[in-house]
Amino acid sequence: MQNLDVNAVFDFLSVARTGSLNRGARQRGVNASTIGRRIEGLERSLGLRLFQRAQTGYALTDEGRGLLEAAERIEAAALDFDLGAKSAAVVRGRVRLATAENLATALLIPALPDLLARHGELTVEIATDIRSTNLNRREADLALRLMRPRHGNVTVKRLGVMRYGLFGSVGYCERRAGDGQSVDLGRAEQDSFIAWAEDYADLPAAAWIDRALSGRQPAVIVTSLQGHIAAAKAGLGLAALPVFLAAGDPSLRHVPSEADAMTQDLWLVIHSDLVASARVRAVADFVEEVVARNHARLMGR
Repeated sequence: MQNLDVNAVFDFLSVARTGSLNRGARQRGVNASTIGRRIEGLERSLGLRLFQRAQTGYALTDEGRGLLEAAERIEAAALDFDLGAKSAAVVRGRVRLATAENLATALLIPALPDLLARHGELTVEIATDIRSTNLNRREADLALRLMRPRHGNVTVKRLGVMRYGLFGSVGYCERRAGDGQSVDLGRAEQDSFIAWAEDYADLPAAAWIDRALSGRQPAVIVTSLQGHIAAAKAGLGLAALPVFLAAGDPSLRHVPSEADAMTQDLWLVIHSDLVASARVRAVADFVEEVVARNHARLMGR
């Protein structure tokens, strides 16, 4: 026999157990005519008479009784399959998310209680590093990155934009030629700048500062964003910083410059083998929600 209709087997069991087409139909949540047609189709496909029809109800034939145990095994297997599918969809286990420290501490970690309240069996491990964690080597399951990966077995989605600006300490800005005076890339010789090390030259902020220096030496070279913020607060010079981090800090002042037009895309990157994973998908959706909710803040509005 080919293409066995499993629903018809369930119908057979319902009528066998209730002894009635109507009661079996109610148990199955379908109408009596539907269950009747399916049982007749099952009998035709098997070439067997499964029930004796009478005004008092439906009674199993010898052939029907002989198939009852096999039908119950099919039912049990289907229930096991359904339970297994539901269990696989439960969000549980550990997910490693890689991102820059500023995005972790200012955006993602403060929002984590909502995610963990929804998924009590989920553990999120956050790896913070300005450099890109290698998803291909399974150093993380997914990442919120500042640079779009160009290769690898990954799925990539652009989530939003983060805007930059030039900031200095209150004291530094007061010592400049005029408080609030703008910085033009062509005329920045009088300003000191806080730079990134060569290993970070691909960052937009690093490239902008390098152009502003135009061959001059920076006041200091720092390899972390928190270090840049600290150096700017210490009055060492001007730093290109994400506006959402620096604008609300009373010890820093925004200096109008061409850096105000500088933005950096935010990319969600997932190892392609894990895209269908319920636990990874839950964290990916959470990251996307958080970035969308903070759009205006990331743009410095």
